[in-house]
Amino acid sequence: MNKKSIPAQLPRHVLVVEDDAIIGLTIEQTLTDAGVPEVEICPTTDKALAALRRKQPDVIILDVHLADRDDGWAIAELVRTLGPDSPRIIFSTGMPEDIPEEIAGLGTVLEKPYEPEVLVKLLTEPKREGIISRLRSKLAHD
Repeated sequence: MNKKSIPAQLPRHVLVVEDDAIIGLTIEQTLTDAGVPEVEICPTTDKALAALRRKQPDVIILDVHLADRDDGWAIAELVRTLGPDSPRIIFSTGMPEDIPEEIAGLGTVLEKPYEPEVLVKLLTEPKREGIISRLRSKLAHD
């Protein structure tokens, strides 16, 4: 049986920070079926931070209301300190209005419930540049 080739636009490594086991496994299966070779699930903030210390993913799908912290976006703030090559962030929440506006601007907000195909489509879109990356790019070309 031939191995399925990985679509070039899909990330190679996705970290899923999700405390609901069913949602986490559904996301993992969706991404695996789409061709993402490495999907890691972390149900807590501490496990997510440990995973980030081990290996930087290409994308983080981040539930903002975790059982151990109600401000999962703190992980996004930390990730953005990694600089222009930081992982892409997709916030996953049933209450997008709870995410502070300046935090929501660090990534893409995906409102639960959503169809798995929506997540896969989002992963194939080009990464949005943050304001700092856009400024650096502009200064480099002037």
